[in-house]
Amino acid sequence: MNLNDPTLLRTDSYVNGAWTAAPGDRRFAVTNPATGETVAEVADLGAAETTAAIDAAVPAQKAWAARTAKDRAMVMRKWYELIMANAEDLAVILTTEMGKPITEARGEIAYGASFIDWFAEEARRICGDVMESPIPDKRFLTFKQPVGVFGAITPWNFPIAMITRKVAPGIAAGCACVLKPAEQTPLSALALAELAERAGIPAGVINIVTGMDGPAIGKTLCDDDRIRKMTFTGSTEVGRILMRQSAGTLKKMSLELGGNAPLIVFDDADIDTAIAGTMASKYRNAGQTCVCANRIFVQDGIYDEFARRLTEATAAMKVGNGMEDGVEQGPIIDGQGLNKIERHVADARAKGAEVLTGGGRHALGGTYFEPTVLTGMTPEMEMFREETFGPVAGLFRFSTDDEAVAMANDTEFGLAAYIFTNNTSRLFRVSEALEYGMVSANTGIFSSEVGPFGGVKSSGLGREGSKYGIDEFLEIKFVCVGL
Repeated sequence: MNLNDPTLLRTDSYVNGAWTAAPGDRRFAVTNPATGETVAEVADLGAAETTAAIDAAVPAQKAWAARTAKDRAMVMRKWYELIMANAEDLAVILTTEMGKPITEARGEIAYGASFIDWFAEEARRICGDVMESPIPDKRFLTFKQPVGVFGAITPWNFPIAMITRKVAPGIAAGCACVLKPAEQTPLSALALAELAERAGIPAGVINIVTGMDGPAIGKTLCDDDRIRKMTFTGSTEVGRILMRQSAGTLKKMSLELGGNAPLIVFDDADIDTAIAGTMASKYRNAGQTCVCANRIFVQDGIYDEFARRLTEATAAMKVGNGMEDGVEQGPIIDGQGLNKIERHVADARAKGAEVLTGGGRHALGGTYFEPTVLTGMTPEMEMFREETFGPVAGLFRFSTDDEAVAMANDTEFGLAAYIFTNNTSRLFRVSEALEYGMVSANTGIFSSEVGPFGGVKSSGLGREGSKYGIDEFLEIKFVCVGL
């Protein structure tokens, strides 16, 4: 791995401002999914070390919260500037351990950094209220105060952005964190910690615990009553486990869980816009995002033309090592993910779907999978119920608006949905009828630090980013003053 600043490649955990090895120097391998080669050996911490990180975070949080919001904002702004100054190295680290194309990695660095910039500003806008009192000799006030120390567990598919989207509002509010990054992609998290230390974020405010025993680390965070909030991005199954484990201590919860995103293309859509939006939504990060279009519904009148043009665009994609020029799709993260994609394609074909392009493992070998388009999809297929998390576009045919909405809502999930139409009335009518936390109209990319991110139903609780995101890390205190 060629870095301009090799010291960004850290392999020990970061606890209480110190780079911390595991007892007995236990380590686990981080591999490059594009090559299968070992990139680094990272400290393998467990439950006891997680408790030590909580021990450090508790006093650090109190001192950090005592500083002014302006002071915290200035430190965060320095962190943001260091991330942007080292963006290329961070992108190389990210692509090497996760596999996405370097151009996408560069975009993620900027996107991830934007949350630090945004919440540095929001730190200075945490305001309470003076309310009209119904009692003449009393005054009613509210204060907003940090919830305390929070635990965070982040996924491998956006190893920079999923951290900053959680940590930035938390520390802006005056909280401290103990964060467990995905074992597939810990190097990005540790590089962020290195830059946070350089920016002057105090010891104990950000703690990064790397380790293979995710269940033990997660349970430790959930069981400890000093952790007042848990924030997690990942599968619905694990989200339910964390919620159950946190019930005993009644923690605040933010859960960004699984999706099953519908993308609806109506007859009146601009087909160029719809194709571009579908490509962006479906194939970004090789289909390994929680908001990727998983079920593509196309109206009768343009179904055949849409299928033909989507197939042409998909077949033209360049697949390869994300560090190579022009690569648009990298490898799948691991064999487990690859097996699920294969299972979904085999199930669809067995139930009558037709493969227009792709459909199998790529000639490059490893965990590469061909960008794929399937037609003739039906609700009986596994892909209708489960999130594929891979580069497979399954096209479903529909006739009426009501039919499209009914199929789109026929899932336990409700994270993101997409619609393409040039009819303004239809746009609003369908957007309001879709049971999703986010609806993207006539564009395949919608995520921003300014917009609230989150889902409904089995896709989770709470919102990240936007002016609402910092509220997840605050408690409202009511003060009644007698005169």
